Amino acid sequence: MLADILKSRHIILASSSPRRQELIKGLGLDVEIRIRPVKEEYPNRLRHFEISDYLAQLKSMPFVDELKPNDILITSDTIVWFEDKALGKPIDHNHAFEMLKTLSGQTHEVITSVCLKSVSAQKTINSITKVTFKELSDDEIWYYIHNFQVLDKAGAYGIQDWIGQIGVTKIEGSYFNVMGFPMDKIYKTLLHF
Repeated sequence: MLADILKSRHIILASSSPRRQELIKGLGLDVEIRIRPVKEEYPNRLRHFEISDYLAQLKSMPFVDELKPNDILITSDTIVWFEDKALGKPIDHNHAFEMLKTLSGQTHEVITSVCLKSVSAQKTINSITKVTFKELSDDEIWYYIHNFQVLDKAGAYGIQDWIGQIGVTKIEGSYFNVMGFPMDKIYKTLLHF
């Protein structure tokens, strides 16, 4: 359905995330993957979804001069928000352990922002999902860190991974948002973009 509506448009996804690539292609869209490196820094005054909104928009900037009239560029950013601060991607395995230990037995928010940009328009949307972890043992955390890719994930975990299967006890909001792409909102926005 969406592919028919957007058949005259060229969709560009600026993300190296295999999860985002798989999800967007699941909408039946023919998508070009185009990557440009961006330093993911934001002003300290930003809070909550302002951070992910800012970073999603920042990631679109390297493409501005190369967009053609029929292009729709999609960029996004995901953060974990806990105790009034943002958890991004861990810098190493010890940092990942600290993050997961902090989230153990607690409820946190996963915030994903998506920026859709064309030559003539830009729209940024965001989605917030609450995720609750059981008390994770140190052994469980280290097992996860040593057996799965954690360094490319906000909060050091992927809900679709083993840790999500054994550790997540409750979720309020979009599951796909926690994976890094709020598919319901992206679909709705693309329909009317």
